[in-house]
Amino acid sequence: MNLTEKVHSLPLSPGVYLMKDSLGHIIYVGKAKRLRKRVQSYFYNNKGHSPKVVQLVRQIRDLEYRLTDTEFEAFMLECQLIKEIKPMYNRKMKNPLAYSYISVREDKGRRQFEVSYDPGPPGSKLFFGPYTSRSTVERALQGIKESQRILCSSPNARGSLCLNHSLGLCIGMCGGGAALEDYNVIMDRIIALLDGSDTGILSDLEQRMAEAAERFDFEAAAKYRDYAGAVQALLQKEKVSRFTGENNNIAVLEPMDGDSIKLILIKGAQIIYRDTLHSQQLDRTQLQAAVYGAILEQFAAAGSGVGAGAASAGAASAGAGAASAGASAINRHTIDEAQIIYSYLKSSSGSYLIIPPEWLGSPPAPLLENAVDKLLAGCLELQEDAELREDAELQEDAETQEDVETQEDVETQEDVETQEDAETQEDVELQEDAELQEDVE
Repeated sequence: MNLTEKVHSLPLSPGVYLMKDSLGHIIYVGKAKRLRKRVQSYFYNNKGHSPKVVQLVRQIRDLEYRLTDTEFEAFMLECQLIKEIKPMYNRKMKNPLAYSYISVREDKGRRQFEVSYDPGPPGSKLFFGPYTSRSTVERALQGIKESQRILCSSPNARGSLCLNHSLGLCIGMCGGGAALEDYNVIMDRIIALLDGSDTGILSDLEQRMAEAAERFDFEAAAKYRDYAGAVQALLQKEKVSRFTGENNNIAVLEPMDGDSIKLILIKGAQIIYRDTLHSQQLDRTQLQAAVYGAILEQFAAAGSGVGAGAASAGAASAGAGAASAGASAINRHTIDEAQIIYSYLKSSSGSYLIIPPEWLGSPPAPLLENAVDKLLAGCLELQEDAELREDAELQEDAETQEDVETQEDVETQEDVETQEDAETQEDVELQEDAELQEDVE
């Protein structure tokens, strides 16, 4: 079977596809909710493709695929395969040093930020991360320091003002005195920004961007836009670390094709259980009992308890220190999975429930049963919506196929008519030649 035939034979199911070159090496791994449509998009309507994709398509000679029950599982499998195989075109997760941290270190009585690949031993200092792009981290810190006027050009100097002070980029903390007190207040604001408790500095960057645009200084507006975007990216990553570092008990229900439901139980950033529930074979009460029972059994086996919950609550209430606690739990080996889980839960493609540890006591809290019922109701509603969308897409595909066949019929008819015209013209010419011959004779 050649490549074209393989692409056309792909199923319309969730899964992962692996692109291969002429030597059989896997050069790209991707995921899809509908494999055939996603893979076909590489080869059709390719005028809008990026240079990277164009180069990738030129090298594709073969492919294989692996089916999953749900889109979420396709995301997780893709992440796992990329880390195992390290394909040429999946560069984002290829570099093991692609994860950076922002540390707050003390230097001669003055706090400073440091960007590094290793945050150091847990508890040694305050740090934030991990972040997947060092350039984004550095750009964000550059923008923060510039907007707050702490961009000191002589950070290790004491007692004398730096060059940036004369340029208005440094408040003069390098000279000590009252400016150093102002500097400490600014550092507290930046730490509050990074741990998500105060986004005033981000608002300041956005305000500067708007003001620059109003005075038609588009170069400055673009600069502050980039700074604000980098800061927003840091805040998003920090949300992932905090959310997953809380070691939540998460139950996910995702609709599947064929009136089935996928139950996935997650502890922190790790999937601890998955099962397929057939809604055609089980009624609503039986489905609810199956989900309820799995939650109690699996999270109890995973070590859930009120004590663990109290520890998480204590870490969450520790202010800026919570950033270090969350980051220590989410290291460079789990950040990709954590990002997938967090993004998936915040999307509308699944129905999920975060279960407080105290609900899992003995006996379980009545709130758990009510929450499971709402979780199941939300999933069944999503399933109905998905079926309606699928019917609409199938109708659209049928109409598209019908249009193609109609066009082929039209072209065939035109070919027939063209052939008939040609034959008629040929008959006319033969008749004319016969008449001319008669005239000559």
